Amino acid sequence: MAKWNENWMDANGEGLSRRGFLGVGLGALAGLTLGRRLILPAVGQVTAEEATSATAPAALPAARAKSVILLWMGGGPSHLDTFDPKPEAGDAYCGPLKKPLETNVAGIRISELLPLLAKQADKYSIIRSMTHDNNGHETATYIMQTGTLPSSDLSYPAMGAVTAYEFQTGGRYTGLLPPYISLTNSLGRFSEAGFLGPNYQSFATGGDPAAKEFNVQGLVLPRELTDQRVKNRMDMLQAVNTLGLREKNDPDLGVMNEYQRRAWELMQGEAPQVFNLATEPEELRKKYGMNKFGQSCLAARRLVEKGVPFVTVNMGGWDTHKENFEAMRRLLPVLDGGFATLLEDLAGRGLLESTIVVWTGEFGRTPKIEREAPWNGGRSHYGTVFSVVVAGGGFKGGRVLGASDEKGEKVKERPVYPWDLSATIYQLLGIDPNGKLPNPQGGMAARVTPALPPKTKSGGLLKELVA
Repeated sequence: MAKWNENWMDANGEGLSRRGFLGVGLGALAGLTLGRRLILPAVGQVTAEEATSATAPAALPAARAKSVILLWMGGGPSHLDTFDPKPEAGDAYCGPLKKPLETNVAGIRISELLPLLAKQADKYSIIRSMTHDNNGHETATYIMQTGTLPSSDLSYPAMGAVTAYEFQTGGRYTGLLPPYISLTNSLGRFSEAGFLGPNYQSFATGGDPAAKEFNVQGLVLPRELTDQRVKNRMDMLQAVNTLGLREKNDPDLGVMNEYQRRAWELMQGEAPQVFNLATEPEELRKKYGMNKFGQSCLAARRLVEKGVPFVTVNMGGWDTHKENFEAMRRLLPVLDGGFATLLEDLAGRGLLESTIVVWTGEFGRTPKIEREAPWNGGRSHYGTVFSVVVAGGGFKGGRVLGASDEKGEKVKERPVYPWDLSATIYQLLGIDPNGKLPNPQGGMAARVTPALPPKTKSGGLLKELVA
């Protein structure tokens, strides 16, 4: 992006053409990187072909959920150390975490390092038999985020991108805020937008919501841009827009003007408000935890209050090849405060019944502890069986679906596959899992949940967990 120059010169000292000026106008106004992809669908630039390609959800149950908050545990958390403790398996498996907590639901135990979540178990359900058998970060992330297996034909979009597409083309979301937001970084291991294209990539806020100022990239004006300076720049843009009358019917100019208008409305209105966590009571902020994850959970709640369809909260650090239990003592209290308070806060505001909350990583970790050097008590990647937590938006609370065996090494009963989970989430959102998506390659229709390859197993929709 060219750097703004009050003399309308580019970085090389050359005068900017009218088109060049327009090309940097919006970025210059904010000093940021609010891209075309963030506001294109909201401006109505989705093609008619795209808009008509989504299959209406005929015969689907009524939508139960309006939004999804995905708590993504990058690296893959251990199921034995979180939501599927196995103290009876012995020290070789459970290590020092030998005293799981009874929750407020009889018969459900979770890690001793999750006391706050133990008090909220009536609000969530645990899937203890998730499986996909892939132990590679990139591929497993793709599988869990898209709900499908990789193929050489198409790179599939993540659930967040599909949800954004369906809600926008179906008219269910017309807000100014991006429909798919990541707090605070994007996944990075694959293209979340897939074949839907960059308009449906998640908007990553950057910044740190626990800092004194949460500087959201591209949506919140920098402090150094005073109202008067912004007004001056807007006036200059307007002046340039009146030049070159021969281009008055230029469609690009009209679209750019609309981008500028909507971006200006966004940066002056909803964005600074929704990301200003200082307006929340200090006591509530402390309950969430004054750390990046806790405050990201609070920001996610504020975003779904504004109707944003899909929010991902990224919490890394779970790739515990070495010193797993030292990491658990750091990570789990942070998770406990943010996750438990999010559930309590959503429920208290009447939002949990319309908001799906999903806690998962790309896989679990090996049940048997690797004590030898250089791992020193670590756990490796493990996609054979692991745990996922779901809550709200039509999911029941206080349930356990499936089970791992006595040592947490294999699925013992009711296997659940990533495509079973994604299809259930789509259905609760009122999105037809068999609906069509725009296939950039033409030919065979792409579907929200693609047909599985031959011999691929499925446990079906998670009917046991749907209220």
